[in-house]
Amino acid sequence: MSALERLLDSGEPFSEISVQQIIEEAGVSRATFYAHFRGRTEVLARLTDELRAALLGLARRWDPGAGEDGADRFARFFAEVITIHRAHQGVLDAVREAAAYDPEVGDFYTADLEGFDEAVLRTLLAEQEAGTTPADLDAVAASRIIVWGGAQAIAHHIGVDDGRGDAALARELGRIWWHGAYRRPAG
Repeated sequence: MSALERLLDSGEPFSEISVQQIIEEAGVSRATFYAHFRGRTEVLARLTDELRAALLGLARRWDPGAGEDGADRFARFFAEVITIHRAHQGVLDAVREAAAYDPEVGDFYTADLEGFDEAVLRTLLAEQEAGTTPADLDAVAASRIIVWGGAQAIAHHIGVDDGRGDAALARELGRIWWHGAYRRPAG
C-alpha cells in the first residue's frame, strides 16, 4: 500500500500504474501481491480505509450546540479536512480519477460521501427538531449541497492553491455552512 502511495505522490496517474510497477516499488513478488490483493483497485481501496475513517470521524464528532460560534468551529473542522486532503492528495486524486471509470472505486468513493451526507443530514434534522435551524430548510437538499459541493470545492482548491489560501477556504466554508444552513434566518 505504501508503494502505491509513493507512486501516486510522485504524480503518476492511477490509470497508468500497473501491478508490475507496484510490486517493483514494494519489492515483493507477484505471488505475494496476489496473496493479499485481487488487483491494484483493491490496494487503492484499502489505502483509503484509514483516510475514510478519519474524515467520517470528524463529521460524526460535529456538534452544532457545542457552545461557541458554529462558523468558527466549522472553520477549524474544514482546516482539519483540508490538512488531511493535502496529506493524501495523491490517493484522493487517484480515487476521484478511478471513480470515473471503475465501478468498484466509484462505489466506495460514493459511499464515503453518502456517509458524510447522512451525518450532516442527521445533525440538520436534530437542529430543526431543537428549533435552532429553521423549519423551512430542506435538510436533504442542504446536506447534499454542502457535502457534495464542499467535496468538490476542497478538491479544486487543493489542485489550484499552494496552501496559502487554506485558512480562507476553511473560514468561508465554515461561514457558508453555519449561516447558510444551520443558523440561517427563517424565511
